Amino acid sequence: MSYYVTHLESAIDGTHFPPDQLHTTHSGRPLWVRYDLEAVRRSVDRDQLIRRPSGLWRYRELLPLPPGHEPVTLGETITPLLPAGELGRLCGVQNLWIKDESRLPGGTFKSRGMTLAISMARRFGVKRVALPTAGNAGGAAALYAAAAGMEAFVFMPDDTPAVNQYEAALAGARVYRVRGLISDCGNIVRSLQHETGWLDLSTLREPYRLEGKKTMGLELAEQFQWRLPDVILYPTGGGTGLIGMWKAFQELSTLGWLNSEKLPRMVAVQSDGCCPIVRAFQRGERFAQPFPNAHTIASGIRVPSAVGDFMMLDTLRASQGTAVAVPEASIPDWMRIATRLTGIPICPEAAACVGALQKLAAEGWIHPEEHVVLFNTATALKYVETIQTPIPEWKGKLER
Repeated sequence: MSYYVTHLESAIDGTHFPPDQLHTTHSGRPLWVRYDLEAVRRSVDRDQLIRRPSGLWRYRELLPLPPGHEPVTLGETITPLLPAGELGRLCGVQNLWIKDESRLPGGTFKSRGMTLAISMARRFGVKRVALPTAGNAGGAAALYAAAAGMEAFVFMPDDTPAVNQYEAALAGARVYRVRGLISDCGNIVRSLQHETGWLDLSTLREPYRLEGKKTMGLELAEQFQWRLPDVILYPTGGGTGLIGMWKAFQELSTLGWLNSEKLPRMVAVQSDGCCPIVRAFQRGERFAQPFPNAHTIASGIRVPSAVGDFMMLDTLRASQGTAVAVPEASIPDWMRIATRLTGIPICPEAAACVGALQKLAAEGWIHPEEHVVLFNTATALKYVETIQTPIPEWKGKLER
């Protein structure tokens, strides 16, 4: 297998960097991984890919790990695309699917980014990694670091869901609770980087987690027989999934692998308790202001300030998409309703997307006949504090 990465490129000003060295950010902003897509097109076609064993690494030509380097993998499967007709009808659409990322190792979509980030870190000889996390990324980083034999340091807000805390510790990471938000945790990681020598795995502060998240878009195209849905609703915190999928669609379009020129309208979904991207989008701004007093039970989207804010906003506008903030108080209800109508344990971040779908359909922004995909980014079982329900003791007869 050949190697198709040509260079890394600054997302803020286009500066190029060689791909055979470890890079993080440029001017404090993220880097893109760029490929020789014409060479990829000459060497492989989409039909060859789908004959390979199922899993994320079947897209190796569009991933940055060079030949001869084994990936750090925990068996990342292609996640199912499940019809959700009854939930769709409740929300006002006829063709709704849920892409259930809870089937990945650790129960979340964070596995996609971490298998790439840790694989590339090992390629460059990294022995120690650290990251701030709102929850699921910390667990995934700890698991993949354990598989790679690396030290991992995880800093998380002290009200992070307990399962996330225990998962990271179980995998051997050094876990610390911080009084504050994920941004405060990030400040700790960066302040100690020179002293510790660790690689900062924060969202978009290294270029390879994005490439892992990109595979959601590659899979989606394959599952729709190389056409794409009309609308994608995505819970948005740091934004790697939103940005990564749009990158995947651009690359597939350049390769000529899509059966339609029409690309999805991307929808960033946030809680009104933390919605910096929604505010910036509505104001027509390219950069988002930090969101004060951020709070939401959907911990994965409690990101008051994102280094890739402009990349998210560029994606929304390029796709003719939008950004929606849903009422924080409605998220638990949507978790229960969506789970009971689909049988899929819907996480709070995905529940926010259900609320956004109903709103956009009612407003006519999404038409009833359009094909819509909603991402369930984790299993609800990672959020025991949110799903707690009183369970009555059996008294010998059914209660009315």
